[in-house]
Amino acid sequence: MSPNSTSSSPEPITADAPTAIPRPLLTQSWLDLAFLHWAADPADVAGLLPPGTVPDTLDGVTYVGLVAFRMHRVGWLRLPGVPYLGTFPETNVRLYSVDEQGRRGVVFRSLDASRLIPVAVGRLGFGMPYLWSRMSVRTDGDTVTYRSSRRWPGPRGAHSRIAVKVGERVARPTELEHFLTARWGMHGTFFGRRLYLPNAHPRWSLHRAELLQCDENLVTAAGLPTPTGAPVSVLYSPGVRARFGRPARSRSTATPARSTRATPAAIEPPSPRTPTEGRARDWA
Repeated sequence: MSPNSTSSSPEPITADAPTAIPRPLLTQSWLDLAFLHWAADPADVAGLLPPGTVPDTLDGVTYVGLVAFRMHRVGWLRLPGVPYLGTFPETNVRLYSVDEQGRRGVVFRSLDASRLIPVAVGRLGFGMPYLWSRMSVRTDGDTVTYRSSRRWPGPRGAHSRIAVKVGERVARPTELEHFLTARWGMHGTFFGRRLYLPNAHPRWSLHRAELLQCDENLVTAAGLPTPTGAPVSVLYSPGVRARFGRPARSRSTATPARSTRATPAAIEPPSPRTPTEGRARDWA
């Protein structure tokens, strides 16, 4: 099977979630997000994806994402979100995937978070690559700075320091910006089974962002080639409230099919929002 082949044509990329999730398994908010992306050869990342998935591509190119943000009030089912244990900074390294049913998603290679109990639950209960790190997110005017330093299980020395200056709101995201942000599911292996976890949230409010600093080795620590050059895309979002549905099992095999181009939907963004003034918070 070629690195960009599936048995079904990939579903179109849409600004809104394709299905509602009225009875969520998980709820959470993602706040003050910085999206950094580098272009990658699909052949370089194909071996890092779960069985039954291949790299999702746009014009023959896939991407490696480094996404830093504040997780806020993770909650189970329809219960209120947890204020302390469910609230923490996170920085993840992710790839873009499509399965044999044409479902587009993301695959997480690492998820650094500052709360040990959520890290342990994510690793032991769901088999996700959560890692415990010392982290902070600080906002000074229109500049947001994200820091992380890996604590457990390693590798020790894995770190990131990212600073972005938030710019104007994106009136109409480009095809690439749709491709990188409008992802309505996650591919992974849970309890030894290959599953797809759907999510839904309001349309992204995206802003242009200037990358002021990027000192990191999380991408290489996640088993990926060292990024070369500046990111091809840097975006910021004030955030969304997300809902995750119950996992759906994937089929066991995939057969070759041609790669397809993403089909973006026009977006009418919500009212602009900016980072909270003067927020400064460290999490142990």
